[in-house]
Amino acid sequence: MKYSFSLVLFLLLLSASCSKTQSYSDLLKNEQKVSNWFLAQHTVCNEIPSDSVFEEGPDAPFYRMDDDGYVYMQVIKSNKKGDRDIPHTGDQVYFTFTRYDIDLMYKSNTLDVPYSNSNQDDLWNTTSTYFIFNNYRVSVSSEFGSGMQVPVSYLGYNSEVNILLKSYYGFSVDNTTCIPYLVNVRYFKAEY
Repeated sequence: MKYSFSLVLFLLLLSASCSKTQSYSDLLKNEQKVSNWFLAQHTVCNEIPSDSVFEEGPDAPFYRMDDDGYVYMQVIKSNKKGDRDIPHTGDQVYFTFTRYDIDLMYKSNTLDVPYSNSNQDDLWNTTSTYFIFNNYRVSVSSEFGSGMQVPVSYLGYNSEVNILLKSYYGFSVDNTTCIPYLVNVRYFKAEY
């Protein structure tokens, strides 16, 4: 009887420890697999052009923007009027965005999925629409992650990009979910 009770207790503990939730390491592996699937659907350049002249348009390649491959950028439109107006540290950079869940794309085996959230249709909604350039100590910057600031540091204001953002450089609410997002972003200068 004593051994039966011990065996039942052991089996209960064993089943409780074998949870159906994935470990963080498993989530990161899945994020990498899903990101690779998405990038395989596009042309990818593993280096930033030395002159920072990127190909543009909906068929432009995705450029790897960091050594670890957390941010890939496709330039839709850049400001070609003279010199690019790049923000300085501390400047407010306004932007609109639309996010698409790449994991959902992978699971449905299509690039055509509805957006998960957006402020492109309504600039006056409750979502903050700016960040302080190169200042991640303030919440309006840190909540969007460092990856959102990468394109504007190369292209300046009045540019539009698609960014593949892995969770490490993405929105702070996504840091533990390990879901990569495709984010369409447009950057604007403060009008004051």
